[in-house]
Amino acid sequence: MPLTGLDLLAKVKELGDASKSDLVRAAGYVSTKKDGSERLNFTAFYEALLEAKGVSLGDGGGNGKGKGGRRLSYVATVQGNGNLLVGKAYTSMLDLRPGDEFEIKLGRKQIRLIPVGGSEEEE
Repeated sequence: MPLTGLDLLAKVKELGDASKSDLVRAAGYVSTKKDGSERLNFTAFYEALLEAKGVSLGDGGGNGKGKGGRRLSYVATVQGNGNLLVGKAYTSMLDLRPGDEFEIKLGRKQIRLIPVGGSEEEE
């Protein structure tokens, strides 16, 4: 059974100067090929190590999210040319279509887009 969590972190710390192959082997991330030779599972080892350090690589054991696998950050960044881009994922969520118009309201630390003809209270 391969090591995970705090046990994995302790083993890596204990074998600090060992080679990467020795670390993977000592942590139990080894399988046997059909011909009987051993295979070192580096990817599984590094994923478990990241997980042990609190970095999540998605849910479902590394299956990812399929197409468009990034999660929305709900953060927009001003581009080098000064434009503020709102991505397709956001416009799709709001069922926006090409040609939809918005009134721009600038607040102290926010920008609100209000549909033309809509009221400010709508969300």
